[in-house]
Amino acid sequence: MARTKNRNQAKPEDAPSYEKVRVEFDEGIAWVAMNRPDKRNAMNPALNDEMLKVLDRLEVDDACGVVVLTGVGDSFSAGMDLKEFFRDLDRLPYTQQVHKRRSAWQWQWRQLMAYPKPTIAMVNGWCFGGAFTPLVACDLAIAAEDAVFGLSEINWGIIPGGNVTRSVVAAMNLRDAMYYVMTGETFDGRKAAAMGLVNEAVPKKRLRPRTRQLAKVLLGKNPTVLRTAKIAVRAVQGMSWELSDDYLMAKGHQARYLDPEQGRTHGLEQFLDEKSFKPGLAPMRRGGKGANADLEHVPKRLGRRKM
Repeated sequence: MARTKNRNQAKPEDAPSYEKVRVEFDEGIAWVAMNRPDKRNAMNPALNDEMLKVLDRLEVDDACGVVVLTGVGDSFSAGMDLKEFFRDLDRLPYTQQVHKRRSAWQWQWRQLMAYPKPTIAMVNGWCFGGAFTPLVACDLAIAAEDAVFGLSEINWGIIPGGNVTRSVVAAMNLRDAMYYVMTGETFDGRKAAAMGLVNEAVPKKRLRPRTRQLAKVLLGKNPTVLRTAKIAVRAVQGMSWELSDDYLMAKGHQARYLDPEQGRTHGLEQFLDEKSFKPGLAPMRRGGKGANADLEHVPKRLGRRKM
């Protein structure tokens, strides 16, 4: 039986406090919000440094099963802070510029794209420029229908760098990517969903409940298999069919070896021997004995705590 995770533990006395990033725990979900509402959550070096530390800490925090990335107030993020990330850093020697900007590159795609826990971007408002990178780097994304998206770089004389362009072409088709990169026009959450930039768009009043519902679905899955599956999806995109076949065979064996729940074994038993579930219609019972055996000691309603 898999070890029961304590997702209602009290905040440790040595847990750091953050100013530019807000973290709240609720039933296994870590709601991580960029916290510069007066700047539409524009990402400056201080925010980037804090976010890198937050995500690093959550990676090994048993209270966190799913990470939801969002913004405080009426914005997801307006992108990079034009003064603090561009003008101020441009005055520094190149090596210092790279040092100051490294945390942005680290958390916005390197860390998020390979994150071992499921990640959901919840786009609650403005999402511009540099914000596209962490948006696409998250595994899933839900937007408010009236959220405003834009690749405004062309309007002030630069291209969408910092892997923004790479993010856009990874999630949108070439014609849509070209259109918005070249025109700088804005679009709403409905359009973002239609183009595949986000999974779905919902009325703003339903945004958090729907995101929470999706997070709870993910929390019910076998975490070892879920982690392996999401990493594999990204990895095979650039592989040939032959290489992908070999890679996925190896990842499947890896998941079986690392899975403390032995989900494959119990799934076959429940379907073939017990005839107690249908994989195409519902998930198997986790833990092998009883419904969600590994979670049966977790309270139905856990309290909230902040990091």
